[in-house]
Amino acid sequence: MKTFKDLAINRRSHRKFTDMAIEQEKIDSILQTVLMAPAGKRANEWFFYVVTDKEKSLKLSECKQFGAAFVKEAPLNIVVTADTTKSDVWIEDCSIAAIYLQLAAQDLGLGSCWSQVRGRESMTEGVMAEDYIKKLLNIPSEYAVECIISIGYPADERQLYNLEKLPYEKIIKS
Repeated sequence: MKTFKDLAINRRSHRKFTDMAIEQEKIDSILQTVLMAPAGKRANEWFFYVVTDKEKSLKLSECKQFGAAFVKEAPLNIVVTADTTKSDVWIEDCSIAAIYLQLAAQDLGLGSCWSQVRGRESMTEGVMAEDYIKKLLNIPSEYAVECIISIGYPADERQLYNLEKLPYEKIIKS
């Protein structure tokens, strides 16, 4: 069994994926894991829109001008949303769930990358990326879109973290 630290050392953002499909068992495992993510007051206000269709992934990748092009290459994209009427900490809860998705993928030998949606503009001036995605995936108006987590078999090699070069100065002891 890998340790959490092993997952953290090995997890890097991958924006290039092979054409290899992800086995359904792995998709199911990732989705089961994300449902165990902590949520404030156990509100579970998050909802996960699973996109495996290539055409829809292409359209998702066009949700904003920068930082989403890799979405079209991923065999699995999970749009992390929340019903904002259920909790005032939905941003935090969605963020925790998103990293659960990434760590679950890493644990299964898959790569992933986060594409921020909340607060980003779409390619169309004056239209937010979130509204573009809501329309594309028929997401209810009371839901907010936090991000897209793209998952697939990595097509690139990434260096592991060098523990000696971590920014230890960011840790302040008092």
